[in-house]
Amino acid sequence: MRRCVAEALGTGLLLAAIVGSGILGARLSAGNTGVALLANALATGAVLFALIEWLAPISGAHFNPLVSLAMAFRGDIKLGVAAAYVPAQLLGGFAGVGLADAMFGAPVFAQATHESSGSTRTLAEFVATFGLLGIIWTCSRTRSAALPAIVAAYVVGIFWFTPTGYANPAVALARTLTDTPTGIRPQDIPALLLGEAAGTATAIALLTWLTPNPHTGSLVRRAPDRPNLKARA
Repeated sequence: MRRCVAEALGTGLLLAAIVGSGILGARLSAGNTGVALLANALATGAVLFALIEWLAPISGAHFNPLVSLAMAFRGDIKLGVAAAYVPAQLLGGFAGVGLADAMFGAPVFAQATHESSGSTRTLAEFVATFGLLGIIWTCSRTRSAALPAIVAAYVVGIFWFTPTGYANPAVALARTLTDTPTGIRPQDIPALLLGEAAGTATAIALLTWLTPNPHTGSLVRRAPDRPNLKARA
C-alpha cells in the first residue's frame, strides 16, 4: 500500500507540474509559444528529477504504467506489484490534473479540446517512448545513481524534438481532463497509446538483445583479475 501511494503521489505531482507550468507559461509568455514550451519543459524536467530522487527509495518512482510493466517483464518487480501500480498511477495522474486546474482557477476536470492527432503524433509517441524505456531498461542497472538526471534530461528533450512528448499512458489519459494548453482530446488517445505500446515493445526487444547480461546490462564480460605480482614475489 505504501508503494502504491508513493506511485500515486509522484504521478499526481508530475501531472500537476506538467499542467500547472503549461498554464502559467501560456499566461506569462504573451503569446510566445516557444517561451511557453520552454517553461513547460524545464519545469517538468526539474520536478521529475526531484520526484524520482524523493520517491525512488519507496516505490522505484516509475510514475508510468509502461515502466512498471517493463520492470515486471524483466523480473525487477512482481507482476502483482505492477498490476497494483498501474491504477495508482492513473488515479494519481487524474488527481494531479484536477489539482493544477484548481490552483490556477481553471475549470476542474473539463474535457480537453486541444488536438493531438495524426500518424505523425503516433510516430512521435513511438520515438519518445522507445527512448525513455530504453534509457530506463539500461541505466537502471548500469547507471542507477545518475538515472533521475538522465530521465529528466531526456524528458526535457522530448518536449522539443517530438511534437508530443508524452511517453506515458497515465500522463496522456489524465490530460484529457484539462481544457488548458496541455490538454489532449479524448478521441486522440487511442493512436497515442498505440505508439507508446509499440515503442515499449520495440525497446524491450532491442535492449534484451543488446544487453543480454541481466546483472550488468552489458555484452562485455568482466576481465579476470590480474595476478598479484607483489604477493608472488
